[in-house]
Amino acid sequence: MPHRIEKINELIQQQMAEILTRALDIKPGVFMTISKVDTSRDLRYTRIFLSIFPERESDYALKTLGKELYRLQGILNKKLSMRPLPRIEFVQDLTGSKADEVERILKIIK
Repeated sequence: MPHRIEKINELIQQQMAEILTRALDIKPGVFMTISKVDTSRDLRYTRIFLSIFPERESDYALKTLGKELYRLQGILNKKLSMRPLPRIEFVQDLTGSKADEVERILKIIK
């Protein structure tokens, strides 16, 4: 089962990256990258983790995704030939900013 989930995560990441590139209209200078996809074992839910640059635009990007969620979900559902179709949720990936913060603290300690 875990191997199947990995394959589904890869498929959803690939399809959603294409959808975001083609179907989402965001203002120039804002970039989103899918850093990770995490699908539940029962295939009912998928969390899509996004790295957003510049970070100060993350609220704008997440609000835009929230407004377009049902449309993006519909496009994804048409591309996936599986049942059940997982409900997507967009989550900001804060790994990069947390790593920067740890690095800054370590420099202060030295």
